[in-house]
Amino acid sequence: MTIPLIPVTDPGITCDRCQACCCQLEVMLITDTGVPERFIVTDRWGGQTMARLDDGWCAALDRDTMSCSIYTVRPQICRDFEMGSVDCQQERSAYYRP
Repeated sequence: MTIPLIPVTDPGITCDRCQACCCQLEVMLITDTGVPERFIVTDRWGGQTMARLDDGWCAALDRDTMSCSIYTVRPQICRDFEMGSVDCQQERSAYYRP
């Protein structure tokens, strides 16, 4: 019996055809990638996260293009959140229902 392989990434999912649903996730800043201070929130214990707007979207998201305005210095967790990965697919499923 052959078990079909489930692709780890979906090549049909691209950031340029997405509504940036991952940009509503909480993003903890673990490493320094050069994120501008205006996009960083520090809690009372010293932990840092990406700032979010009142509606929950990342403050670094350009809402006109739905693209990251600080892409070259985006946080490590954003770099690791691979386009089309299982994590990406799970987040998209919460927003895109057939």
